[in-house]
Amino acid sequence: MRIHYLQHVPFENPGIILSWAESRKYPVTCTRLFEDDKLPAGEDFDWLVIMGGPMNIYEEETYPWLIKEKEFIKTAISENKLILGLCLGAQLIADVIGGKVVKNQYSEIGWFPVTFTKEAMALPQFSHFPPNPVVFEWHGDTFTDLPKESMLIATNEACRNQAFAYGKRVYGFQFHLENTRQIITDLIENCRDEMVPGTYIQSVSEILAGKRFIDQNNQWMLQLLDKLENLQND
Repeated sequence: MRIHYLQHVPFENPGIILSWAESRKYPVTCTRLFEDDKLPAGEDFDWLVIMGGPMNIYEEETYPWLIKEKEFIKTAISENKLILGLCLGAQLIADVIGGKVVKNQYSEIGWFPVTFTKEAMALPQFSHFPPNPVVFEWHGDTFTDLPKESMLIATNEACRNQAFAYGKRVYGFQFHLENTRQIITDLIENCRDEMVPGTYIQSVSEILAGKRFIDQNNQWMLQLLDKLENLQND
């Protein structure tokens, strides 16, 4: 199985997903859009992972590669690839399937609980999650008005739409289960200007104290990847 990921900034990579792929000896390739890398042909990958980033999906004038990226994601969906979008990645998926991406009432930065829906918990892909896991958030936008083929996976008070499934092979998560300690440290260093006082914005010390949650978040991601691997092989 060949995994390809789309990277928007140098400091946000797939984290624990890369470790999982390495343990399986799956080949991994990358398009660094911020370096204007070439996108692969559809026959060159099986899984697509779309990373986060501080830009917004509607900033095409500032980041013109967003235009070709959206077309690439749309094509990958039509080719029945297994796709996992994380934060900005989830918002990009939502946009290309006909949803809307708008500024959320609150920005979320830090460790917060989400609630998995009953419909999601009934699916084998998500049955290993507790009902209210504490996860890592870093976003100001959200996705809304998803098509009827979508299922809401998780929600919380700060942001109703935390995760969704589109059919059986496309998944978008507003939160980050993939982050390593280094990625979180780099996010703080590179995006500190977003950490203004807010209802759902934690301080640097609160975020660093929450690093105890990382191993559990990573374990949930590893279990999810195992289950998606079985789905890929069915």
